[in-house]
Amino acid sequence: MITRLLLAAALLVTQPNPTRILFIGNSLTYANDLPAMVCALARSAGRQATCESVAKPDYGLEEHWKDRKARQAIARGWDVVVLQQGPSALPESRRLLVAYTRRFDAEIKKAGARTALYMVWPSLARRGDFPGVSQSYAAAAKNVKGLLLPAGEAWRAAWATDAGLPLYGPDGFHPSPIGTYLAALVIYEQIFASPPPAVPVPPAAQHVADVLRRVAHETVVALTPR
Repeated sequence: MITRLLLAAALLVTQPNPTRILFIGNSLTYANDLPAMVCALARSAGRQATCESVAKPDYGLEEHWKDRKARQAIARGWDVVVLQQGPSALPESRRLLVAYTRRFDAEIKKAGARTALYMVWPSLARRGDFPGVSQSYAAAAKNVKGLLLPAGEAWRAAWATDAGLPLYGPDGFHPSPIGTYLAALVIYEQIFASPPPAVPVPPAAQHVADVLRRVAHETVVALTPR
């Protein structure tokens, strides 16, 4: 018992400084408050974390660049800045994603942070676009040597396990709480280089939490260069 207490005390003393994460995106980021979910996972694992966002409806990275508020937020200093726009499967959308990721990456590096790309998913009506979405976000991340957060690929892996998982919300595009939780698991594991904790779990995801945790971990391992 004493040994356990001493070990716990040592872990508290050596705990790193808070990890500060800024999310820049649109409604796919703020739906179900993804940033708060990522921070809740971190805190439940005993990590200090701060998560904030600059997210506006229908915004891509080009709109955020012109708006300037995202750049002003980056300048305040972070450890990781997560970039997200729409599915970006079409050639022009991919070009814009790669180009504006490069612009933001220069600002992010200047602020002493690392760039991460939050790979999302196409709408239910365009599920055939999943490979294109993956390729676009992978290209943007590779172009700046950034961190790829493959949430969209985790969605596909989850459906391979259980085709009935309700990852989409009612509109067939935005995520359900389960879909956001799976994305948060992927983001947490990539940023902190550690499997996410077993809690907290949104009530809607309680019955599939173990499946989602396994899928998130396997997706990250499969798509992260070793």
